[in-house]
Amino acid sequence: MLSWDDESAAPAPRAAQPRTQPQLQAVNNMPQYATHADTALDPGILARPETKADTTARVKAVDKRIINGTTDVNQLVPFKYKWAWDKYLAGCANHWMPQEINMQRDIELWKNPNGLTEDERRLVKRNLGFFVTADSLAANNIVLGTYRHITAPECRQYLLRQAFEEAIHTHAYQYIVESLGLDEAEVFNAYHEVKSIRDKDEFLIPFIETLTNPEFKTGTTESDQTLLKSLIVFACLMEGLFFYVGFTQILALGRQNKMMGAAEQYQYILRDESMHCNFGIDLINTIKLENPHLWTATFKEEIKALFLEAVELEYRYAEDTMPRGVLGLNAPMFKGYLRFIANRRAQQIGLETLFPQEENPFPWMSEMIDLKKERNFFETRVIEYQTGGALNWE
Repeated sequence: MLSWDDESAAPAPRAAQPRTQPQLQAVNNMPQYATHADTALDPGILARPETKADTTARVKAVDKRIINGTTDVNQLVPFKYKWAWDKYLAGCANHWMPQEINMQRDIELWKNPNGLTEDERRLVKRNLGFFVTADSLAANNIVLGTYRHITAPECRQYLLRQAFEEAIHTHAYQYIVESLGLDEAEVFNAYHEVKSIRDKDEFLIPFIETLTNPEFKTGTTESDQTLLKSLIVFACLMEGLFFYVGFTQILALGRQNKMMGAAEQYQYILRDESMHCNFGIDLINTIKLENPHLWTATFKEEIKALFLEAVELEYRYAEDTMPRGVLGLNAPMFKGYLRFIANRRAQQIGLETLFPQEENPFPWMSEMIDLKKERNFFETRVIEYQTGGALNWE
């Protein structure tokens, strides 16, 4: 059972140490967890026990680190990771709320016996069954796990914004479920009852439980690799891969003038998740840059294996949600699409291509999410969140 008290469970190194800086307490204890293997890979560890951080000194940007930092996490500036602050500002500028979207046409279509086929209805319910809890898992991972271990305050600032956006996404799915009059117990409990959904969540949960464990601390090669692996799973595989079958399905409905309200919300969510994915990739690459000893050949093989497993799990989900094909889509088409996306994610974190010569079978999706230009996605300003304007699906 996760608890807000978990964070305060870390032992304080000194009786007088304020409880307002739990992350600094964990960092100051870091040398006692270093092993001979760690010092061999990272000789700098040897010097750390001799240099206690002065948490009252003015912060210098050059001293900041993404993990295992010793600067005061309560001092946002001076910035070292300006990219994180820029993403925080971009997220704030694109704020939206589910109630801004008119669901009347969706409601009428859903109530009409001839409005959607049975396969389309199955797709929508399965889709919501995954997403209604997926963003809650993501939020738990951020608030109760990742946030505690990140020591760069500008990155923490973005994580707070991201956690709020995950709450908005959960709200959006609940809003759709409520608007359509679906069985809430059935949809929200789908991650226990539907195998293709449960398998994806069971793949993710061990990584959440590791980081949310109050006994888990960074500071050794092993624990730092555990954190890095979790960040890769959530940025590249959950937000960067597991969400894409569902997004494609609902956006395909919107392209056929069906479920337009739901499709509009999904495009807002997709835009947020694209930024979450990009932030996570920047975080991963910066940790690699600051801690090159973590990126070993063995570690990379472990990551590749996780990528391959995630692609297979998401493909099984595609088969379950569209067993006979629907909307001009079918599960085999998604096999190529998932491999295409997996290649993209692998390349973004410095791995070689996993599936040679895969192409995007859904070129219309590139127009909406533009996988090759994700860093510039916000600059296109296709959607004006502040006004909740209607989307142009042409």
